[in-house]
Amino acid sequence: MKVKVQSFAGTNAADVELNDEVFGLEPRADILHRVVTWQLEKRRATARGTRERADVARSGKKLGRQKGGGVARHGDRRAPVFIGGGKAHGARVRDFNPSLNKKIRALGLKMALSSHAKAGTLVVMDTLTVDGNKTKTLKGDLTKLGFGKTALVIDGDTIDTSFALAAGNLRQVNVLPAMGANVYDILKHDTLVLTRAAVEKLEARFNG
Repeated sequence: MKVKVQSFAGTNAADVELNDEVFGLEPRADILHRVVTWQLEKRRATARGTRERADVARSGKKLGRQKGGGVARHGDRRAPVFIGGGKAHGARVRDFNPSLNKKIRALGLKMALSSHAKAGTLVVMDTLTVDGNKTKTLKGDLTKLGFGKTALVIDGDTIDTSFALAAGNLRQVNVLPAMGANVYDILKHDTLVLTRAAVEKLEARFNG
């Protein structure tokens, strides 16, 4: 698959050949759903359980006689109404750490990249250098290139410093190194922007 390489200067460089095994797959909703669910579950921290009535070390002796005392009929000091008693309906320990086969995770990332390539919302940039590191300059460049409402920009090993500074105040633009490319972020943005270095890194990631 050939894609035109664009630049902020408006000039088109030589086309880049994208690997069909990475960018030319037919996206499957079930695979993408499994990977996104796994990714979001992995973000959740393990809940800390509270001590309920059975977990509190207090006397189990009945406080007083059942009738005639003029007070509530309590059974022991572990009741939630007492200071130091167990928590009523407390949080339970839940481990949000699901597993997912590495092949499925890799396939999901390939399909996420392929979905943008198929929809025509994949942009390959020659370089991300912004003149003067200015946000105003970058906004004008993005408008000329016709980016969508939101854009995810993926660079090589490190993010271009001038672009990172210019995009810092743009809420609709997010930037990631190639190592941080993931299915959830790719799918939730309208436009996916890759540099030449990012394309090489992503293809090498699957072929290595």
